[in-house]
Amino acid sequence: MAVDVAIVGGGVMGAAAAFWLTRMQPGLRVIVLERDPTHARAATALSVASIRQQFSNPLNVAISGFGLEVIRDFAALAGPGAPDLGLRENGYLFLAGTTAAAAAMRAAVAVQHAAGAATELLAPPALAARFPWLALEDVILGSFGPRGEGWFDNMGLLSGFRDAARAQGAVWRRAEVAALHRDGARVTGVRLACGTTLAAGAVVLAAGTRAAGLMAGAGHPWPVEPRKRTVFLIDAPDARHPDAPLLVDHTGFYLRPEGRHWLCATVPTDDPATDPDDFEPRLEEFEDVVWPRIWARAPEFAAVKVLRAWAGLYDFNTLDQNAIVGPHPQLAGLHVLSGFSGHGLQQAPAMGRGLAEVLLTGAYRTLDLSPLGVARVLEGRAFPERAVV
Repeated sequence: MAVDVAIVGGGVMGAAAAFWLTRMQPGLRVIVLERDPTHARAATALSVASIRQQFSNPLNVAISGFGLEVIRDFAALAGPGAPDLGLRENGYLFLAGTTAAAAAMRAAVAVQHAAGAATELLAPPALAARFPWLALEDVILGSFGPRGEGWFDNMGLLSGFRDAARAQGAVWRRAEVAALHRDGARVTGVRLACGTTLAAGAVVLAAGTRAAGLMAGAGHPWPVEPRKRTVFLIDAPDARHPDAPLLVDHTGFYLRPEGRHWLCATVPTDDPATDPDDFEPRLEEFEDVVWPRIWARAPEFAAVKVLRAWAGLYDFNTLDQNAIVGPHPQLAGLHVLSGFSGHGLQQAPAMGRGLAEVLLTGAYRTLDLSPLGVARVLEGRAFPERAVV
């Protein structure tokens, strides 16, 4: 069996790529290879499913801007059967606690404004007026996105892209890819764990945290590793703020409402690479780190109860915490969607479209994603994103 395009990974990136490829070139033979079609441990399913415009890199602002257009009216793109993604535009609120952080925040907001975002800079009195439940003694400045930021249905985005791609002719197959198949410097397909080889005119690597292993097997080290993030669903009976934004606190946690409850997490100080199969939550993070910081910021969280906790894995780009997308200049036939460092879900609509454009036409036609290309990885040339949550 041979196909035109084999996509390794059926999460939201692989599904978006399959959708755009089959939309732009009807009749293209596309197969998506996914080791676990339940997506129980996929980054897509374990995400807190948020979207924001508040990035430090202007390209990321534009990427999420397109993602927002898609999410707001998904059926207009994916067809009348596509799910409503239930976007809640509560906004993001970033807090800065030092003069250096405030200066960086002002610079980032200038970037966001130039890209069309509506971010507002709020001094402590304005913050206190808008969010009176926050303690702000250590806060110098805040940035708030009053629209174009919030959260949505993560699995709805995945299933919508997948179902539309299938309707356009893409095929999904449950299979684990063991290696990229090469003929010299060209990738000609994939070898499956069952031992068979699938020939393909092009291979799209959208394997998340498993991409580095496949690249290493092809003789090309890859700067992407699994980083664990433990998320807690908590009940705080004295804190009822359903319209609250997603708060990114300078003390090292984030918090957002989830129905009558709240989601929260921290970026651990000790943040090593982990095994791609390690999904054991770090439960101690809540009592040791997360809850004391939340309580200090919002006294209404004095009484809390953890209802559930789970761990997800970032495909963390150690070079610059930014996406790696496009053709590999040293491995003809290979295209990558990798290293999203926690931004992947919101970036999937634009990434899938750009990948399809460059694969089918040899160039980006709408949004130029070339600064995120593989060449910078090979050269060790960072194109950083500093607003990583």
